[in-house]
Amino acid sequence: MLRIGIVGCGKIADQHAEQIVRIPGCEIVGVCDREELMARQLQERFRVPVFYTDVFDLIEKSRPDVVHITTPPGTHYQVARTCLEAGCHVYVEKPFTIDAEEAGALIGLAERSNLKLTVGHNAQFNHAANRMRELVKNGYLGGAPLHLEGYYCYNLGDAGYAKALLGDGSHWVRSLPGGLLQNTISHGISKIAEFLSGDAPALIAHGFTSGFLAGIGETKIVDELRVILHDGATTAYFTFSTQMKPALHMLRLYGAKNGLIMDEEQQTLIKLRGERYKSYLEQFVPPWTYARQYAANGLGNLKKFARAEFQADYGMRFLIRAFYSSIREAEPVPIPYPEILRTARIMDEIFRQVSPAAKAKRQISPPGMLVEQPSLK
Repeated sequence: MLRIGIVGCGKIADQHAEQIVRIPGCEIVGVCDREELMARQLQERFRVPVFYTDVFDLIEKSRPDVVHITTPPGTHYQVARTCLEAGCHVYVEKPFTIDAEEAGALIGLAERSNLKLTVGHNAQFNHAANRMRELVKNGYLGGAPLHLEGYYCYNLGDAGYAKALLGDGSHWVRSLPGGLLQNTISHGISKIAEFLSGDAPALIAHGFTSGFLAGIGETKIVDELRVILHDGATTAYFTFSTQMKPALHMLRLYGAKNGLIMDEEQQTLIKLRGERYKSYLEQFVPPWTYARQYAANGLGNLKKFARAEFQADYGMRFLIRAFYSSIREAEPVPIPYPEILRTARIMDEIFRQVSPAAKAKRQISPPGMLVEQPSLK
């Protein structure tokens, strides 16, 4: 029996608990939150034996094998370190840590302690993403991707923390080095980082406040981001937006032979044929080919729905089960550590470039000439 503890009993903890209780051979032995009411409500709803308000009590008294950390990001490093030092495997919600230095320290500690560690980049493991990964592995692109385009949008009309963030000048998201971006873009960045190879890709980032936020007097939140990345033979574009419609959660991959389009919202995976048809066939054949692919995707989604395999949190279920399997069977972790570090380093550089100090240096004088170009370190 794998004994599981949860630290942080807010909204996201519910999703973790719902998946854990469905996995055979697993038991939630304790939950913890500094707010007793939050800990108690999670304990009662999932019939957990006990709740705590101190993580040391959870570790010492319930002795979990694995701890899920679903607290605000600023606490991830210290709570994860405490659990690793106590001999627990750790699943940390995204964003993994505040910066790459903390990420590296946790990974180093896990490796030295022979413990497993992962991050909640569950968007990498939805149905369409898993099919995409298999096609790439089997050589459909004709080798490694040459170019990627990632889109990750967020709806500021969401009834969750977005409204709370806009209405609360002291919300914890505002204290993060990357603000709103730091709490949202790791899902999109991690999808790109999976297909890069270097430790820290060169990048140029431009972040700004949307006209919508500026219009309501909110000028301190950066909610629009455009990034260009370069890593040896691979290039990538990344777009984050709270305003563009449709609100995309998409990854496009282009190789030497073919391409792929993975749409997380629609759960579709479309194959792009690299070679063109002769003459006017290029205008007739591809539309029908894509129509058949979309129809097949829709039918496949319907079958998954009928089999109760189409929950919105399928990616989380897949990632948690894969992580537990890595613990039980001594298998590799589902998200390699270099990939976690690469994501953290990309995010660090993005936040550095879009910070107020960095933007102040990029003044235009004379028109069209940048006084200082963004660093590509």
